Amino acid sequence: MLDISPIVLLIMAVTGFVTYKGLNDYSFFYKYCFDIDAVRAGEKHRIFTAGFLHVDWMHFIFNMMTLYFFGDYLMNSVGIVYFLLIYFVSMLIGNLITYQMYHNKTGYRAVGASGAIMGVLYASIMINPNMMLGIFFIIPIPSYLFAVLYLLYSVYGMKQQNDNIGHSAHIGGAVAGLTLILVKYPVLIEMHPLLLGVMLIPILLLFVLFKKGKL
Repeated sequence: MLDISPIVLLIMAVTGFVTYKGLNDYSFFYKYCFDIDAVRAGEKHRIFTAGFLHVDWMHFIFNMMTLYFFGDYLMNSVGIVYFLLIYFVSMLIGNLITYQMYHNKTGYRAVGASGAIMGVLYASIMINPNMMLGIFFIIPIPSYLFAVLYLLYSVYGMKQQNDNIGHSAHIGGAVAGLTLILVKYPVLIEMHPLLLGVMLIPILLLFVLFKKGKL
C-alpha cells in the first residue's frame, strides 16, 4: 500500500465531494461543467470547475487511482509548489484547448480531471520511464505505454464525442505536463529522446487529424 500525502489526499477529497454533488444535483452539475455556450457567454469559471466533476464514479475512480499512483512520486521529485503548478496548469490548458477546438460547436459539454491527471502522468514518466503500472492491478505494463495508449484512446473518444468526457483535455494536459517538466529539467530531453518521441505520437496524430478536419 502506498503512502499518500495530505496534498494529494485533499485534491482527491475535494474532487470526490464535487463529483458527488454533481452526480446528485443536475443543476449543480450544469452550473459548473464545461459548457461551450456558457463559456462563450462569459462563464469562464467553468474552464476550471469542470476539472472537479466526473460523468460517473468509474470515471472518477480511474482518474483518482492514477493520481494515487503517480501524484506523490511527482511531488517528491519536483516539490509541492511545482506539483500543484503542473496539476492545475495541466487542468486549465486542457480545458483551454478544448475551448479552442470546440468553440464553434453549440451544445458541447464535457467534464473530468483527466487533463490534470495526464499532466501528472506525463511529467512523472519523463522523470522515471521505468515505472510500471498494473492494469486492473494484475497485468504489468510500462507506464509510458499506458500513457500513449490512453491518449490514443482519447483521440478516438474525440472522434466519437458520445460520453461527455473531455478527451481533448487529456491531450492538452499531457502537453502541459510534458512542457512543464522539461522546462524544470531540460536535461531530460537529452536523457530520454526516444521516450519523448514516443510520447509525442498521440499529440502529433491529434494535430494532423484536427488540421484535416477529421475531429
